[in-house]
Amino acid sequence: MTDPEAQSSIQAATQVPAALTSLLIARRHRAGLVHVETVPARAARHAAWPAWADPDLVAGYAARGVEGPWEHQVVAADAAWSGRHLVLATSTGSGKSLAAWLPAITAVRRSAREQGSSIAALSRRPTTLYLSPTKALAADQLHGLETLLRTAGIRDVRAATCDGDTALSERDWVRDHADLVLTNPDFLHFSLLPRHQRWQRLLRGLRYIVVDECHAYRGVLGAHVALVLRRLLRLAAHYGARPTAILASATTGDPAASAARLLGAPAEEMTAVVEDASPAGRRTVALWQPPELEEGAPLEVEDEGAQDPGGSPWRASGIPSGTPAEAPRRSTLAETADLLADLVRDGRRSLAFVRSRVGAEAIADQTRSMLRDRPGAALEAGTGSADPAALVAAYRGGYLPEERRELERALRTGELRALATTNALELGVDISGLDAVLIAGWPGTRVSFWQQVGRSGRAGAEGLAVLVASDNPLDTYLLHHPEAIFAAAVEATAFDPGNPYVLAPHLCAAAAETPLTDADLAVFGPAAPALMGELVARGMLRRRREGWYWNYSRPEDPATLTDLRGGGGPPVQVIEAGTGRVLGTVDAGRADATVHAGAIYVHQGRTHLVREYADDVAIVTEADVGYRTRSRSEKHISVLETRAEQDWGPVRWCYGALEVTEQVVGYDRRRLPSLELVGSYPLDLPEHTLRTTGCWWTAPPEVFTDLGLTLADLPGALHAAEHAAIGLLGLVATCDRWDIGGLSAAVHADTYQPTVFVYDGYPGGAGFAERGFAVARQWLTATRDAVAGCACETGCPACIQSPKCGNNNSPLDKAGALAVLGLLTELAPE
Repeated sequence: MTDPEAQSSIQAATQVPAALTSLLIARRHRAGLVHVETVPARAARHAAWPAWADPDLVAGYAARGVEGPWEHQVVAADAAWSGRHLVLATSTGSGKSLAAWLPAITAVRRSAREQGSSIAALSRRPTTLYLSPTKALAADQLHGLETLLRTAGIRDVRAATCDGDTALSERDWVRDHADLVLTNPDFLHFSLLPRHQRWQRLLRGLRYIVVDECHAYRGVLGAHVALVLRRLLRLAAHYGARPTAILASATTGDPAASAARLLGAPAEEMTAVVEDASPAGRRTVALWQPPELEEGAPLEVEDEGAQDPGGSPWRASGIPSGTPAEAPRRSTLAETADLLADLVRDGRRSLAFVRSRVGAEAIADQTRSMLRDRPGAALEAGTGSADPAALVAAYRGGYLPEERRELERALRTGELRALATTNALELGVDISGLDAVLIAGWPGTRVSFWQQVGRSGRAGAEGLAVLVASDNPLDTYLLHHPEAIFAAAVEATAFDPGNPYVLAPHLCAAAAETPLTDADLAVFGPAAPALMGELVARGMLRRRREGWYWNYSRPEDPATLTDLRGGGGPPVQVIEAGTGRVLGTVDAGRADATVHAGAIYVHQGRTHLVREYADDVAIVTEADVGYRTRSRSEKHISVLETRAEQDWGPVRWCYGALEVTEQVVGYDRRRLPSLELVGSYPLDLPEHTLRTTGCWWTAPPEVFTDLGLTLADLPGALHAAEHAAIGLLGLVATCDRWDIGGLSAAVHADTYQPTVFVYDGYPGGAGFAERGFAVARQWLTATRDAVAGCACETGCPACIQSPKCGNNNSPLDKAGALAVLGLLTELAPE
């Protein structure tokens, strides 16, 4: 349903959660509702506890309210107990952890009873290694696990987290005593696997490997984690263990194939459990568009970063740098903060998801300010806190460990009523009793969207999720094509462990762990043998008759040759001048754009000025300034290799290897709230080179002349078409605009023709541009429709303008882009 129909339905209080009616008080709010979808409730289907399950553990579950498991939990646990690799792909809150902990804890207790406490028995005591994509999820799982063991009266099973934040003395205890070790792939790569001799006890007894939220491992991160898991399985076999893998995932496309690729195992060896038998309350999902700004209203600030959406660029919603758009809309962040404040005033427990680190800070800060100015009757009546704003906080990566732990604790206990968070809290953290979830902008994939939606209405309660559309072209498209969300299947997770930029450093790390043999190469995939000769030629490995060895004469540690998160180097520490206090960290890949000298850095609502940036350290001082900063960059692309091509009449489509050279050359200061340009300042920072994969198309100049475009029109038309295509690639690939980049040229140095490039923003590529090349007609048709369907006259962020444009969205020509995209869709083969 849309517009009037949706609004009339909303006004019937019995049709939707009360949380949504609390957002529809003001006329402006009612105008924002575009579409409402109802996900029906689901009844529970129970099963009996397995006969092999430890009776004390079963009693512990019962004491915590789990009288009987759901069918999918028993099917999954039985498969794991039988030693079959398993992927459990069910909805958020469906109790996937029970399917892992039931066999894992039972195995430890049964072994202790059968073998006693001899040294030999202790050396083979069953162990479990639990991997999560975030430290927050591992900490949350440990909290739940310890509560379960305590309730069950089980004192002979020892669980602990171990990650980069763990003190050395605690790591020693974990190595010597822990049965269940909760960690992340980064710790495996940098610490456990390189020092595997010290972890012999864990590896020798390794019975289960639990990979939680495995759908989060996509693109280059997915390729890295797949290779880390292969290294882990290889070392486990070296110590005589044959562990069973238990992978837990949100509902995703083809989970068995994705899980098998992650493990490097044949798909037929995977047991996939996808029928969800857990209860679920009705969920109402609303699509919401921020209203148009009233004439004369001050422009509001919205931020989205360059490479990563955690950067510091600021702009007016609907009014980019350059040409103004027609009827600018209220910013997504401001609208989300307003809605979040309404929910808090109405006593609703809520999360607001936002893609940007700075966005999380901005939403929390604006919400707190609104609550101080107008707390509402419910809060004034008493909340347990003298300051209503204390009920709201931000949560994001880059916080220090103790800050994250405290926020997680406050969220569990209810001391916080609302949290503005990045996707760090999308994954698995047990947050019960949430009434509503706000999603500030499309999260990139349907998998992530439904995962975030699932945070509302936990434990079978009714819930509300609201997607507050940003002015991203994909968001605009989805507002007008809701079937692309609700009628389409979720994506299959895409990653390529054979990417040579990912595989080569893992082969070096594996050779340092134990020498690689010919048989080992099969574990790492068909691309591995071809790389070994090159690694020997470069002096990384040494070939001996029995295998390949790491060259220990090299100065570097092989584990430091790659970064699983794709940051491109060690994180940059942000340090407060005078006190020496570390405020947080910034990924190396976006540090030049966000913490250069003169940049404004925001932490928990406080603004800091970067005084100095060098040697992986940014020195900042707190400063109350009336401006924000945005970096400016220059980019060049060279074609290294064309791997595939298609002729569409006079247009040639290509896919292949590219080299992208980029440099941050300066930054602008813009006064708040008008975003008036205060000044531009140069920066002297190094160039960064990225070898990746991408797709591109070219056409002779006369093709555009026939469309009525002059040579002077071409830069703006191609630039606008490039921006729109980047914005819509996420519709056909498991990516969003922050994963990819682009460039357009009226005459490119390698093709000698007008050219538009779209490339993966990761070394070696991630498969996103390749997917776009494969389904180019579908991709470009959606791009043309999104631009044509936008009501603006000259272009706006909802169609052709980009928040990450290094040229400040200039030049852009919407009419020219429509002509170009129309031609491409006409020529595209069926």
